[in-house]
Amino acid sequence: MLAAMPDSAPSPLSAGGPALRDSGDACPGTLRLHRADDGALARVRVPGGVLSADRADALLTAAGRFGDGELHLTSRGNVQLRGLGAECGGGLAELLTAAGLLPSAAHERARNIVASPLAGLDGSPPVSGWLSELDGLVCGSAAAASLSGRFLFALDNGRGDVDALGADVTLVAAGDSCLLRIGASDEVFRVPGGEGPRAALLAAEAFLRAARDSGAWRVKDLPDDVRADLVRTVGAGAGPAVHRPRPRTATPPAPGPHGSPIAISVDVPLGRLTPAQWRLLTETARRYGNELRLTPWRGIVVPGPFAHDEAVEALRALDAAGLITAPDSPWTGVGACIGHPGCAKSLSDVRAEAGAAVGPVGRLPVYWSGCERRCGHPHGEWIDVVATPDGHRISHVRGERRDPRTTVRNGDPARLAAAVAEARAL
Repeated sequence: MLAAMPDSAPSPLSAGGPALRDSGDACPGTLRLHRADDGALARVRVPGGVLSADRADALLTAAGRFGDGELHLTSRGNVQLRGLGAECGGGLAELLTAAGLLPSAAHERARNIVASPLAGLDGSPPVSGWLSELDGLVCGSAAAASLSGRFLFALDNGRGDVDALGADVTLVAAGDSCLLRIGASDEVFRVPGGEGPRAALLAAEAFLRAARDSGAWRVKDLPDDVRADLVRTVGAGAGPAVHRPRPRTATPPAPGPHGSPIAISVDVPLGRLTPAQWRLLTETARRYGNELRLTPWRGIVVPGPFAHDEAVEALRALDAAGLITAPDSPWTGVGACIGHPGCAKSLSDVRAEAGAAVGPVGRLPVYWSGCERRCGHPHGEWIDVVATPDGHRISHVRGERRDPRTTVRNGDPARLAAAVAEARAL
């Protein structure tokens, strides 16, 4: 049965140094609900963000039968269902299991895998083989069931998009081989491509052994000396070391057409999809290729393939439904947590404020948070807008560094919008 769970831990941006845990991992899943002000919340892991049309239909059914009907995309390409009743546990699990979305109850929160959403579609190599193998290995490992719900694998097509997301274990395509990265280490290890998924699992299991005494949930939470020992230990069993700094800024797929044959990409305003929008995306996927790829930037790629006229028509319909289909949309790069009234800790309705402040497209993405936890915040370089008791603090984030910029007091929405626009234009 589902069980209510306590609130999540603070964001790393609001705490300094390694995070040594003295309580259990409270990250939500589908078998354990998170308690929110708008009802319970379930997070459905979708490894690599890859969904067939039938599985997408099952998620919509679950949202309508047990929740508020809407689907919320996360910064890891997963799906959240909100407004759930605490008594829905057995029915939700049964529905998701029948759809193939819950292959292992013991591992459902450990199946955190992001993948380059355009892999194999833009001239880059596919990572679908890695994805299916790694997911199977994780579900088959008794040790991996102990990974926290925050531990993250990334499968990068060589372009650096998901390598920049700060995963705990990353595989990067490099010709016939791949590069294995542990945390943010600039030292990576060259592994034969066919051995990459097993190397990634072994690295995760090595992390669990290293974290046994510290209680760390992620590689970055380990004390510096333990983290360095972990990299050395993994390297001793992997291939030769290569110096390759992790990219600091990710480049998500731009909304619109990609590649030849054509795939299409759309972004979702604030990651929130109505039943009609989800149904349209699913119907489009069913007509063209039968696949959706949810991105870690709250967007969706439909791989197709599409002919030119088909792509134009599909994008026109998705635009009419309220999705972002071109890079010049004022919503491009705008994100926000659920905010008030959905979250009791939020000090403001940041989604409404983000909508009121939407203006010309900025150089930098912006993320609005209702409190210091910054749930779902992006990575790399971005503008951080945080609600405080007195107003909103606007900062420029570069990786793990946050440069204070300005504070706008409550009661001046025009000035707030202007300050955010100015910060995004830098």
